[in-house]
Amino acid sequence: MSEDVGTGSGELDELWGAGTPDGFRRLWAPHRMAYIAGETATGEESGKCPLCRIPTLSDEDGLVLHRGERVYAVLNLHPYNPGHLMVVPYRHVAGLDELDEGESAELVAVTQQAVRALRAVAAPHGFNVGINLGHVAGGSLADHLHQHVVPRWGGDANFITVVGQTKVIPQLLAETRSRLAEAWPS
Repeated sequence: MSEDVGTGSGELDELWGAGTPDGFRRLWAPHRMAYIAGETATGEESGKCPLCRIPTLSDEDGLVLHRGERVYAVLNLHPYNPGHLMVVPYRHVAGLDELDEGESAELVAVTQQAVRALRAVAAPHGFNVGINLGHVAGGSLADHLHQHVVPRWGGDANFITVVGQTKVIPQLLAETRSRLAEAWPS
């Protein structure tokens, strides 16, 4: 084995120091280590929970789509896809098991409203809906429970995010907020 880092021929190359090839190519993304190690700022580090702060802002400034009695819906400031939103209880709790019955029921009802509004505005082919409980589960704001609603379209996942460190969002968040708020079922 030579000390070259591969031939660049497109073939699976045995790389110096990488061990025995296993048939898999590696896509290295060392910039992700800052997130994994908890070095990215979320607002929680300063003791100020952004999900507690958002309801104190105007709908436009906070990107709020809907305010319920126990939960609110807000656009994600760092969306995976256009229209990515979150349903958040006003009460600062981390665990799903910490919600009372009213909060649980409203969380589901507002999530259903979010799906209806997104269907009306953006006609996605499907949705990812879920909650990351704890930092190790992927929750960057794990101290304040929130449910993600991510619209999905066939072919929307590609390598531009990983390779180019770029997300393609074809609409400004303020415009997305306005369109979804107008379409929100009452």
